[in-house]
Amino acid sequence: MLPVLNELSHRVSGLRAILRTTVPPWFFDGRLTMAWEVSPVEQDIGCVQHGPLTIDVDATWAAHQAFHAEWEKRVVQEVSAIRHASPDLVVSNISHLAVEAAAPAGVPAVGLCSLSWDGVLEPLLDRGGPARGERAEVVRRIRQSYGFADLMIRATPGIPLSAFKKVVDIGPIAQPLAPDPTRVRRAIGADAHEQVVLVSFGGIPLDALPYDQLERLTSYQFIVSGPVPAGSRRVHSAASIPVSFRTLLASADMLVTKPGYSTVVEAVAQSKSVVYVRRYNFVDEDCLVAYLHRYGRAAELSSADFASGRWGAALDGVSRTSQPSETAPPATGAAEAAGILAGYV
Repeated sequence: MLPVLNELSHRVSGLRAILRTTVPPWFFDGRLTMAWEVSPVEQDIGCVQHGPLTIDVDATWAAHQAFHAEWEKRVVQEVSAIRHASPDLVVSNISHLAVEAAAPAGVPAVGLCSLSWDGVLEPLLDRGGPARGERAEVVRRIRQSYGFADLMIRATPGIPLSAFKKVVDIGPIAQPLAPDPTRVRRAIGADAHEQVVLVSFGGIPLDALPYDQLERLTSYQFIVSGPVPAGSRRVHSAASIPVSFRTLLASADMLVTKPGYSTVVEAVAQSKSVVYVRRYNFVDEDCLVAYLHRYGRAAELSSADFASGRWGAALDGVSRTSQPSETAPPATGAAEAAGILAGYV
């Protein structure tokens, strides 16, 4: 979303974004170039997770049921907020509440994402939580709300989005920074023969890492979020390196990650090798993994091998993998989406 808004601000002057989100304001500092303000409100639920790799299915369904228990009241409040702000456009990524409320407020609503919450929840319909009929009603409610959207902009790679009346496809949304490998390697003391591995799981902290086993992988230096054990020689905290996360991503030789949209498209755009750990119950994993293998260099690491520190075979294997001959689609998604949105403002 942010690359699109930044591109839009270059095309249309004087724009101001009202961010209806519970994401803290500091997250947008230095990332969003147009004028903005945060109006904190819960817009959707997503998935309740235990760490980056485990969806708590029971808790997810319970949270969605609680969120929808006063749905009509939420819609009325959101309609009032939209009318008070009087925007030219509501852009949703990908709150069904915002989409439904925009219609009675008399404001066009455009969705922008590679997935939707009904698509995320459908694979979980037969697992956990309340009775299946109640779970299906949550999905039906979300799909009905999405039907109010004037348009859905689907970023590549994306899942089917059948709940929307009109879907327009755009290229991948990626905004890579210039790499600074010399600075990063110097900061962690990497030798010339060692590869720098960024361990990143979409901003969700890892409960634990197999630090002792990673110390034995002598061809690699690892950068992780959060603190590391004192005296660690091969595992370094990203906080100790004076560059942004996106610069770390651009500067690392390879990534260890879960298949998430931004990480995958940025890695492919920058020809980074990727070792990924799947969840096997998140809806866009298949299309992201297919995209990785079609256009990039990738290897799967099982969750058991990830937890036990048996990373060596996957790291060594992906290091030897040749770059595919097929060129990835150009990362034109932000410009394409901004061009579409500019027609509304």
